Amino acid sequence: MQAYKLNATIDESGNLIIHEPLNLAPGAVEVIILQPVPSLESSRENQIQSQPEKQKRIVECSIPILKEWLESTEPTPSDFDPDQAKWEYLREKHNL
Repeated sequence: MQAYKLNATIDESGNLIIHEPLNLAPGAVEVIILQPVPSLESSRENQIQSQPEKQKRIVECSIPILKEWLESTEPTPSDFDPDQAKWEYLREKHNL
């Protein structure tokens, strides 16, 4: 299947108007329309800018990529019980 990228507009009555001449053989075609949504993109940018900066964790690790990943994660809560977490995992895994 051959693909073409064209610029077009939709007029007031909802008709698609292609601005470039196109030489295609007669027959059925599949049309995919991608319309940019500027308000959505700008709202994402505003959300990103409004989020407060997180403090980076300081982690000692000799592997740079692992250190970077660990610094971007959240620390474990102070009331975290590893034994309880293991039990909950095994209970769920084995349907107990």
